[in-house]
Amino acid sequence: MDPMLLLFVTATSIWASVVAGGPPRGWRFPDLIDATISDIQWGLEKGCFNSTDLVKAYLARIFEVNGRLRAVTEDNPDAVAIAASLDKERLTKGPRGPLHGVPILLKNNIATKDKMNNTAGSYALLGATVPRDSTIARKLRDAGAIILGKSNMSQWSNWRSRNFSNGWSSHGGQTLGAYYQNQDPEGSSSGSAVAVSVGLAAAAIGTETLGSVLAPANRNGIVGIKTTLGLTSRDLIIPISEHMDTVGPMARTVEDAAQVLQAIVGEDPHDRFTSTTMPTIPKYTDACRLRNLADMRIGIPWDLIKGLEEDFVSSELQAFFKMLAILEEAGAQIVDTTIPKATEIMQAQILVPFADFPANLASYLSQLTTNPNNITTLPQLREWTHSQPLEEYPGRDIYYWDAALQLHADECGSNTHCYASNKARYGHLVVVGGHFAPLEADKLTALALPTSIAPFWTGVTGAASITLPMGYYPEDAPVQLSRRGDLVNTAPGIPMGISFLGRKWSEYELIELAYNLEARSRVRQRRKPKIVPSTELNLPRACRAR
Repeated sequence: MDPMLLLFVTATSIWASVVAGGPPRGWRFPDLIDATISDIQWGLEKGCFNSTDLVKAYLARIFEVNGRLRAVTEDNPDAVAIAASLDKERLTKGPRGPLHGVPILLKNNIATKDKMNNTAGSYALLGATVPRDSTIARKLRDAGAIILGKSNMSQWSNWRSRNFSNGWSSHGGQTLGAYYQNQDPEGSSSGSAVAVSVGLAAAAIGTETLGSVLAPANRNGIVGIKTTLGLTSRDLIIPISEHMDTVGPMARTVEDAAQVLQAIVGEDPHDRFTSTTMPTIPKYTDACRLRNLADMRIGIPWDLIKGLEEDFVSSELQAFFKMLAILEEAGAQIVDTTIPKATEIMQAQILVPFADFPANLASYLSQLTTNPNNITTLPQLREWTHSQPLEEYPGRDIYYWDAALQLHADECGSNTHCYASNKARYGHLVVVGGHFAPLEADKLTALALPTSIAPFWTGVTGAASITLPMGYYPEDAPVQLSRRGDLVNTAPGIPMGISFLGRKWSEYELIELAYNLEARSRVRQRRKPKIVPSTELNLPRACRAR
């Protein structure tokens, strides 16, 4: 028998004994930085703690480190009361599902109809209100999850400045990664990634247009799923591009990400892209099983990797090679391939959000029930930002807004949805170019890339991708600063990830692939962040260890 399959059978037997009769001898409930959603549900079911205890512990952990990390913009003032209500429901009716009573953070562009703000990191929207919960927030609440607070983000999802800092917003301050002093957290779902990495919540929700889930997950040693366009609703989420924006889970393990994903997918009348083209939704956690990968073909587009090799620290490529070796040992076939029309795809993935942003932003603003600064268009937001010192203009410019407005003036004319008038320019690339071409030509399950270069390919195509940890920069790695020069991008101990890029609606296969690599590599367990909260659950002796 495959040694890893034998290990899986043994682990399954141990976990069965945990669920049936309590922890096996030598097992202990993990610290919150490592606790999975399954761990949390076990503790809740066994009465080791309740959701109120859990919320209070996470809030205390946020209080401990948020002054240094700026991962959370604001707590939900009703979180403790919501937890108490869900505790009562658990006792009287039983749990709704695997997220019942589990605290989750939302990126600060996902609207909630409660006491929390939704600002995209700008004071322009402080105090604005919405008519209802966003569909993502509603689905999480329906699943029993507790929305613990809002995570900080790169302002306007990194769609404002060329001279930006990842993780900076006027409303939330500068988010920092926890693995190195002054670490660039990447973005734009910066706070979501950092919060998950140090255990400030069980999981978080991020959004991605062009790398905003994958990139911060990469640098913070966690799992992130960039979903297929149309799988998750963008209703009442502050947008960039309706043709590229997606919503996805960020978690410490692949299985946790799969559990959160299950709760947020599905059709929504408020988002026309979640349509009848969506296939039957599988049970994503069924993909979380260890098995031989002989039926999986993984393509490696060496043309991209070699073309960008000078931009990589050699240790990143070495870690990538080790992951490929593990996949081969698991039975997967590694196939050399190429991505055609790579240059054109790179150009298209910038053009689409330029075309969409003015109209999509105005659409969101038009739905506000309270709009304190009466900003309804991108030109008005531009002028307001010019006039507000807290927005740090011109130190942080508004290049992307100016470029979007110029595109509309030059090419779109009266067409408010400029995407349609530009579709002929790049629509064919989505079909015959990009990463779809090698997937079909070489009959591949997925492509694999270092996450540093992975986000460029699934944004404009609307396809799925997933990232998970593959290693850490070694002690002799050079320190490299971010483009602005104020944050550390690479340095000893900072995490790095590997991504798998698939077809549309391929989340199940990608989860299966990532789960099997995660189980065999166990990268996250190798190193802890330098900044870790000390608050833990106060567990009865019977729940701590046996």
